[in-house]
Amino acid sequence: MNDLKTGEVICKRRKELGLTQNQLAKKLNLSFQAVSKWENGSAYPDITSLPKLAAALHTTVDALLGYSSVETDYDRRYNTEGYYWGLMPNRLCYDIMKILPPVKPYRVLDIGCGEGKDAVFFAKCGYAVTAFDQSEQGIEKAKRLAEHNQVEVNFFKADLFDYRPDREFDIIFSSGVLHFLPATVRQELTGCLKKYTAKNGIHALNVFVNKPFLTRVPDKTREEGKRHPWYSGELFGYYHDWLFHMCREEIFDCNSGGIPHQHCMDTLIAQKQEGEME
Repeated sequence: MNDLKTGEVICKRRKELGLTQNQLAKKLNLSFQAVSKWENGSAYPDITSLPKLAAALHTTVDALLGYSSVETDYDRRYNTEGYYWGLMPNRLCYDIMKILPPVKPYRVLDIGCGEGKDAVFFAKCGYAVTAFDQSEQGIEKAKRLAEHNQVEVNFFKADLFDYRPDREFDIIFSSGVLHFLPATVRQELTGCLKKYTAKNGIHALNVFVNKPFLTRVPDKTREEGKRHPWYSGELFGYYHDWLFHMCREEIFDCNSGGIPHQHCMDTLIAQKQEGEME
């Protein structure tokens, strides 16, 4: 753990974000006195409010509780001069632009943005982009990439398990990330993301799918055991009430780790409809 207590962490993060106690309290539907008591150490946040508080402060629950961040495998991958995933945008970015072209600054949330190549691409095209990743190294490189391209992106470090949006987005995008979610939290997270999507907004997501006829290559990194492949069609089921623009399953070759193998991936682009019930 670090030397800061929870109240001190809250105060430090709030000031870094330029928020008053009252502004933070409004985000949480609480009184400013509650925030004041947390910060002076006379009270502590309820455990059920920690994920929402972490999201409002663009941090993680672990960080709020004073635990130092642990270097991840992706920190090590990103700790290089070059960009691990390259600089070419994901092909899903182009599919998104066909559906919601940047005729106005649509609000984009990039979940698990890595080194920021897709977030920066969206910003260069005229979208208003917010992006987060768990990797400190990734976020720092993403900020440098945005600066190099002279665009503004709201990058911040957060954990997929802790972050929940507190405002609407027009586009929610995530590629190669959601397999870190165990099955027990997938419906809750997708439901939350759908709730905070504007009418006619879209989600563009892909997930790795478990197939018994594909041999899974052992991952020798610390991330082994943290990956949870989805089952075929699971992602599509969570969006049965949205309009599908893309719904595909594909098997592709991969050579990561130097061992040739194959993956199966489900990809979805779905749009929220005007009359959808919340």
